[in-house]
Amino acid sequence: MAIRPRFLAGFLFFFLIGDAAHALFSSETMAPPVPKAISDLKDSTLKGLGFQSVEGLQVSGFDVRDALVGQSVAYEFEIEVDKKVIPIILLEDVSRWDVVDLPIFRPTAAEVGEEEKALVESGRREDRMAAPALPPFQLAGPIELWIQDADDMRLALPNDVEAGTLRKVVLSDGAAVTVNGARSVNLRRPLELPLPLNRTNQANGLPIASGLLHIAEALRAAARSSDLPLLSLGIVGPSSLTSSTSASPNNKLKLKRLSPGLVQLSSREVPPVTESGFDLSQDRKLWPLTSLNGSDSNLRGFEELLASILGKKAYENGQFRLVKAEVSAHTYIKMAFSVEKAISDGELDFSYFPSWMTRPERVKAHFEVLGRLDDGGKVVPVKIQELQPFQVVDSMMESVQTANASMAEQPIIYPPQSYFTL
Repeated sequence: MAIRPRFLAGFLFFFLIGDAAHALFSSETMAPPVPKAISDLKDSTLKGLGFQSVEGLQVSGFDVRDALVGQSVAYEFEIEVDKKVIPIILLEDVSRWDVVDLPIFRPTAAEVGEEEKALVESGRREDRMAAPALPPFQLAGPIELWIQDADDMRLALPNDVEAGTLRKVVLSDGAAVTVNGARSVNLRRPLELPLPLNRTNQANGLPIASGLLHIAEALRAAARSSDLPLLSLGIVGPSSLTSSTSASPNNKLKLKRLSPGLVQLSSREVPPVTESGFDLSQDRKLWPLTSLNGSDSNLRGFEELLASILGKKAYENGQFRLVKAEVSAHTYIKMAFSVEKAISDGELDFSYFPSWMTRPERVKAHFEVLGRLDDGGKVVPVKIQELQPFQVVDSMMESVQTANASMAEQPIIYPPQSYFTL
């Protein structure tokens, strides 16, 4: 029987289509190449957990397709007490996690080759994420501000003022500005802060961070009486400085050019220095951050932390030193991974296992790492925690639970008598 040429051509066509589809689906299900930034994050995480020296350890995860990206604010402090420096690192919870295709997730041509990289880039969706920035905040004088990475910064008092590229801004007493779009704020010189904290905890029956308010007021009084600026802050990447209408709604700021890149902002109405003492109220602002009041929850939490660190010294006359203070906005990456290892003989004690339960041959643990994305494209692990992805429940037959005892051997239990039973 002769095979028709048309039938043979159709058979070969469907055979080639099937091979191409199989190759396509196989390439899609293959794990993508691991970029160098994620590979370095994996090595740093395993080193931090002490797993690098464990033999026979299998690590799975660190897949860029499952990575979550978010932005948050980090607080870093260093406090010196009795010649001992205590570091403090606090991180706000990320309010929203998204799946974003960051540039560090994309392999380079040296890792996968030019052709494969071009194929991956052709099917990639362009995802753009705004650069991390701090929420707008207010600063009040007397204080000096050193500006970094802000060549196009806008200055509005409240109208726009052409002052050139600013490197330093001096705020006189009574002047207040709102900083927008800054990436970080840091303390340029250490500060000596007075003790005790003078904590009253409440104002008009409401909780308040009275200890920090007392310290801020004492620092402000010292800055007013000093000829040189006592407090110096560095601000990185601000987009604009605008006059704060909440601090002085009917008061415009005056601009004075001292030198190229250096200006002074002063108020037309300087607040008087009162000698009547400290007025503690619920709406009392924390100098120089006048956008915070004493009832702020983060402020009250930090006061509790500071009191626990200082201990008894918090209620004694003296002082402590604030060596470092920095608030910065960062991009964070959250990835899940698991480690698995075979159980060797004698490594675990199975004496507490029931006789009917199967002894495991391998042990597996699940983890989650939170990494901070630096400016250089490196991901630094910040927090590693163990996860419990599921709840282990052992199911047993009723006969096993009762040790194969018959119902005749069970004790008789009489329920309490009810007078409403007929």
